[in-house]
Amino acid sequence: MDGNPQLLLVNGNTEHASILSDFLSANTPYEIVTADSGSSAVVLLKQLQIDCVVSDIYLDGVDGWRLARMVRSGVFNCDEDIPFLLVSSTWCKRIAEKTAREFDIDHLLPFENYPKLQEILNQPVDTHREQRRDRVLAIEDTEDTALLVKRILKQRFEVDIAPEGESGLALWREKKHAIVLLDVMLPGISGPEIMDQILAEKPDQTIVIMTAHGSMDLAEELVIRGASDFISKPFQANQLRKVCEIAAHREDFMISNQQFAETITSLEESQATLKKQAKEHKDILDSLTSSVVELDSEGNIVFVNSTWLQMTGWTEQESIGRPFTDVVYVDLYSSTVEIRNAISRVAKNASKRFRLEFKLKDKFGEAVWVEARLTGMQSGNKPSSVFISVDDISARRRAEQRLEHLAMHDTLTGLHNRYFFDNELVRIAAQAKHKQLQYALLYIDLNHFKAINDTQGHQQGDMVLRRVAEQLQGRTQETESLFRLGGDEFALLLSDIDAEQAKEAARSICQLIETERYGEEGKVFKVSCCVGISLIDGSLEKPQDYLQRADIAVYVAKRYGPGGVHLHTEQDEESDNVRLSMQWLHTVRDAIERDNLVLHFQPVYHIPTAEVAYYEALVRLVIDDRLVYPGEFIQALERFHEVSLLDQHVVSKGISILAKHPELKKLAINLSAQAFHNEALVPLIEQKLSEYDVPPSKIIFELTESASLTNLAATQSMVKTLANMGCSFSIDDFGTGFSTFSYLKSLPADTVKIDGSFVKEMKNSENDRALVRSIRDVAFTLGKASVAEFVEDQETLELLKEFKVEYAQGYFLGKPQPIEALDI
Repeated sequence: MDGNPQLLLVNGNTEHASILSDFLSANTPYEIVTADSGSSAVVLLKQLQIDCVVSDIYLDGVDGWRLARMVRSGVFNCDEDIPFLLVSSTWCKRIAEKTAREFDIDHLLPFENYPKLQEILNQPVDTHREQRRDRVLAIEDTEDTALLVKRILKQRFEVDIAPEGESGLALWREKKHAIVLLDVMLPGISGPEIMDQILAEKPDQTIVIMTAHGSMDLAEELVIRGASDFISKPFQANQLRKVCEIAAHREDFMISNQQFAETITSLEESQATLKKQAKEHKDILDSLTSSVVELDSEGNIVFVNSTWLQMTGWTEQESIGRPFTDVVYVDLYSSTVEIRNAISRVAKNASKRFRLEFKLKDKFGEAVWVEARLTGMQSGNKPSSVFISVDDISARRRAEQRLEHLAMHDTLTGLHNRYFFDNELVRIAAQAKHKQLQYALLYIDLNHFKAINDTQGHQQGDMVLRRVAEQLQGRTQETESLFRLGGDEFALLLSDIDAEQAKEAARSICQLIETERYGEEGKVFKVSCCVGISLIDGSLEKPQDYLQRADIAVYVAKRYGPGGVHLHTEQDEESDNVRLSMQWLHTVRDAIERDNLVLHFQPVYHIPTAEVAYYEALVRLVIDDRLVYPGEFIQALERFHEVSLLDQHVVSKGISILAKHPELKKLAINLSAQAFHNEALVPLIEQKLSEYDVPPSKIIFELTESASLTNLAATQSMVKTLANMGCSFSIDDFGTGFSTFSYLKSLPADTVKIDGSFVKEMKNSENDRALVRSIRDVAFTLGKASVAEFVEDQETLELLKEFKVEYAQGYFLGKPQPIEALDI
């Protein structure tokens, strides 16, 4: 036949049929033909040349047993002797095997053992035929008797003959025959000895004794010793067939009984295992920190674990059978509606999941906050069960309430905090706009509070803040709200008030704080404050603009001294100036963040050689492609004590430019008066010099004379530190302050820069010439070089040469330019 042999797969179970078809196609040499019933299989067997059948037992139309009998009867187009295998999901093993032999079935397997088909179907066809019938071994030394036995039994059994005991034992050990016909009188090893050896190796072996009439007593003895039956020689054919059939049925019975006993044992072991697993599962559930509750489809409790009992105080008997909603705590703020709805939806659809937080009622009527997770489980056609995992979250709820309080309150003073203030400001601004009400915002700022923190420590500072908060809280009315905005700043919101009343309230607050003495353990402090006022009348779109007005007003109030009060108004010029300064401050901060501050460089010439000695870095602000000079924004930074931001940025940028342009011999960088109060500046200089690998000798730091004299000790300390690093120092604008020449001796500077107001009028003023000459001479005497700025023409330069001034700077010699434009 051309092509692969064909295998007919007959199975009415779609899933099983698919699994078997895929497996047989991949692992056997057969081409698979499928039928989903016995009836359709009969049709295919008549039409096709089938070489093998794999069938289920229970089929529509014709079952597997009858299908096999029809194949063996030769009524189909196939060979009647083809392999026929049964693969069934339900069967009794030994009885099925017996039936299989009766129906000439080659192999019978439970469905779960279907992988064995690979081995079976790859065996030769003759192997299947040999396995259809029970094997019988006849150990008989008389040849005629042995041939007679084989002739009588060959239609029913596969018969092997052994003429004596040794070969008989060897053949039995090889093929494991179901029945052994054993002659008593044998040459060599006797029949009884052979039987003893066989039974020693397989105690349940079926052995039929063949004996002559004279040895009947011996036959009876052998039966007592373990033989299954006996037959007398000579025997009739029907006698031998009957004895062997009985022996075969005995074999079936013995094996079936053993399998039944094993099944019973297995069931008992399974039941014990299930009981053990059930106990283990319950122990696991009891060991969980979460309570586990099972509800029926009606919402009644059918199971609880021990954690539930501990959490609620209810006993198991008190819990089982009651509706779960009975143990839900109900008050004015909570009900059972949400949990009842969740239980109902999960019971109707097991795939639903819910997570809820609510209060349970314990046995003593107390509420317990819990988090519950609801899931469902569907078993067959039964109604869904609802499982609830319940965790006690009382501690978490208390923590959340505490956190909620902390989120709204200042931890130091207990007052409402900035977050709460912002929300309240939005609320009252909306009320002012829609209800035509007027409120007042009082911004309270303590004066020089930082000095207390710095000199006495934060513990004393905190004590002062708590005491101030107590005083303010003591005078606050029910219609007023007090807040701590942060640091030493407080806010008071007043309702239904006019401007004069607001100012009077502010003055009373200043007086209240000033008259108090703050301190403990012998340390007493006097504290004052200033108050900025903004009226909230609904005229502004953004609530935060009212706060900004109050903030600006408090800066104006500080100009008035301790106890200052200022009300922001639309025609308020002072507030406008402060607001403008604040805008500049924000602009500079933004420019620093965006790197929109640039440096321009003006040359400083060595007069005797007419060569550039170094450059001075001058800062410019870039706004909309326009250069803004320091005169427009430095004052704003100084007003808010923010010049240190500019110092740090210019230092960092200047050092990085020196690293990128090593051709620059030296660079002069200006420092503000606040630089000497900035503890972070010197570490920053050290860090940047190291980061960019710039020699400190290439840096000259310039500080104005007036700034130097503001804190002479701090100036001397910083200059000494910078000098030890290798940097140089110069006094800028010398002659404009209220100092005498004696201060030059106190300032450890390398150069003195003569103020340009003297230099630019020098050619027209004898006094200016005298001042320039004097400053140069004193500087020279003290070992310092002098630099003249604002050199605008050749005549001025010639006078400086005459006075032996060492260095000159001005537009005549070179204007400030970007680094890219320098001729270096």
